Amino acid sequence: MHIGPWLLPNPIFIAPMAGVTDRPYRQLCKRLGAGYAVSEMAASNPQLWDSVKTSRRLDHKGEVDPIAVQIAGADPDMMAEAAVFNIKKGARIIDINMGCPVKKVCNVASGSALLRDEDRVARILESVVRACRPYEVPVTLKTRTGWDAQSRNAVRIALLAEQAGVAAIALHGRTRADLYKGEAEYDTIKAVKHAINIPVIANGDIDSPERARYVLQYTGADAVMVGRAAQGRPWIFREIAHFLETGTHLAPPTLGELRECLLEHLEDHYRFYGEFIGVRSARKHIGWYFANIPDNKALLDCINTTTTTANQTLALKQWFDRHESASFFATSLAPALAA
Repeated sequence: MHIGPWLLPNPIFIAPMAGVTDRPYRQLCKRLGAGYAVSEMAASNPQLWDSVKTSRRLDHKGEVDPIAVQIAGADPDMMAEAAVFNIKKGARIIDINMGCPVKKVCNVASGSALLRDEDRVARILESVVRACRPYEVPVTLKTRTGWDAQSRNAVRIALLAEQAGVAAIALHGRTRADLYKGEAEYDTIKAVKHAINIPVIANGDIDSPERARYVLQYTGADAVMVGRAAQGRPWIFREIAHFLETGTHLAPPTLGELRECLLEHLEDHYRFYGEFIGVRSARKHIGWYFANIPDNKALLDCINTTTTTANQTLALKQWFDRHESASFFATSLAPALAA
């Protein structure tokens, strides 16, 4: 699949998730098979560009091209300015967020709130594409099927995007009103794919190799985008890629592979955030890695109360040391790591 001039290695992408897909996690997912990754959502308001949070989200040191940055906002001119600012910071693809359902984003008419104002959608898309064109940087759109079940307008939004010159569209199979509840529906994604000629990326409940294959076949989409199922399971990308290519399953990671993956992730995470933020923001990642592993309470209690990266790492190493020597327990982890 191509996005503009960029040929991507496979059609399995990691979805942009605020507070999750930071630079260390994007790099890890790419190493484990993700064909493409977009940054966390960055604000279009110039007053926020120098904040610590935004500065981290715009730090792409060491990332493999194409570096894709997602921007959010409601003002067409400000969004265009933000696109150019990020291009000068290293972005090679600009992604526009019209899918975030959280209140603090929708309350300022950004994210999926824009789906209620198709005229503004068109103006934002045209403004950003026009600003990016001199730099030969393609623009993509991440959105939802509509504001609610009574106003699904994804096909009209997709047609506006194609007309504006957007290079690809990622569509989550839920409305804004759905948030993350219930099951994603794929009929709207299928309708969008049939209506436009640019690539379509299907998103929503892609949580297994079988589901990825089904969604690709059912919708005709060009790629799938994995979100929550990748939390604590970054190897899902290589699993899906292998299954799509061969029709067979990779073995789940061994306990030793989990140890290596997690400790490598944490080392990069600590280096990126520093001691104080790093030890605290790592807790959710560790919790996801161990969510399906039995007898995890004592370990996670320790992880969530320790205040130094050294002690957090030590607790994990001691846990792995104890359990790697117990071959029966290590074998019993296979279903958990495959979940």
